[in-house]
Amino acid sequence: MSRPAPPLPRAQRPGAKPPRAKLPRNVWVLGFVSLLMDLSSEIYHALLPAFITVTLGLPAAAMGAIDGAAEGTASFAKLASGRLSDRSRRRKPWILAGYGLAALSKPLFPLAASAWAVMGARFADRVGKGIRGAPRDGMIADETPPELRGRAFGLRQSLDTVGALIAPIAAVGLMILLAGDIRAVFWIAAVPALLCFALAWFALKESNRPHAAGPQPALFAGFRQLDAATKRIIGVGFLFTLARFSEGFLILRALDAGVSVALSPLVLVLFNLGFVALAYPAGALSDRVSPKAVLAGGMALLIAADVILAQEAGLVVLGVGVLLWGAHMALTQGIFARMIADSAPAELRATSFGAFHFATGVGTLLASVGAGLIWDRDGAGATFLAGAGVAAVALAMLALLPDTSRHSGG
Repeated sequence: MSRPAPPLPRAQRPGAKPPRAKLPRNVWVLGFVSLLMDLSSEIYHALLPAFITVTLGLPAAAMGAIDGAAEGTASFAKLASGRLSDRSRRRKPWILAGYGLAALSKPLFPLAASAWAVMGARFADRVGKGIRGAPRDGMIADETPPELRGRAFGLRQSLDTVGALIAPIAAVGLMILLAGDIRAVFWIAAVPALLCFALAWFALKESNRPHAAGPQPALFAGFRQLDAATKRIIGVGFLFTLARFSEGFLILRALDAGVSVALSPLVLVLFNLGFVALAYPAGALSDRVSPKAVLAGGMALLIAADVILAQEAGLVVLGVGVLLWGAHMALTQGIFARMIADSAPAELRATSFGAFHFATGVGTLLASVGAGLIWDRDGAGATFLAGAGVAAVALAMLALLPDTSRHSGG
């Protein structure tokens, strides 16, 4: 008597759905590394507007110049690290260098006694961010299949934003506990940055996938060989970043509305709630529909947020504007990264990310300096209306781009 055939594995049964692909281990590691670094960095970011304008007694234009100059100058690091990562065919050393420099910069903030000292600390922190950004995004794109890229970038952005969400709450708690001693809070905030570097050092593995096939073009020739679609995305990203000045101006808006210095970091809690709630869903949506459509929705949200924040209204209206500002980040930051990953060839992947980060860094420099000048001359309303106008132009430019996305279509 013959034995009955063993049952087929579930994945081989007729009508069974194929097993759902999992995100690579390195994507999760990079997500938690980002969480720890953002927990540290955003405590500084939450308190810097008050530190600069109240503790050091400097105008809003100084805050815009410090943020903008640090971001803009550090953009050269973004440009170089992506190119060098492609040429060396390695990602981890550049990622470690970036997180290590950022961790070393943290103790410089509590030691600062002038605008120049704050700028130096901010510069070191942003250069570290610039060094790690393109190789990190390149590693995610290297290891993740195209049909999961939206989820991968959305997950990293979501975990990053969890750190940014916890940070202002921690900042407020520490300010209350330490009786408003901002410098003491800055010392404590260095601890998560050190843990971040340790996690990256021990847990992150160099990708087994080749980053390039064949010889690499010369150092600067690689930028000339960027795909035309990539260049168009970079152009739209630069224009859009001109509308997206530092979140520090959201805190200044809250201070104008009567929020105390100690409670002002709670503005970033609202901002990050809007961000973290939609970052992963937006990435997952871009795997099923056109990423361009998701990006357009994010740009429209920024326009709405700016129009609301330009109004002289109460704290409820302020909160709605801040939430929408955070939501727009969820629908744009990871989506831009996914579109670059889709358009760039493997041998120029980190180079393409570096060029994108460079262009948007220069845009951040111009946006933050310009916002500070408009704020001091014409007030908060004019600043946010100017941002809405530039975002509308960027949305119009996006509409002109051909839709060449490689989404799965569900």
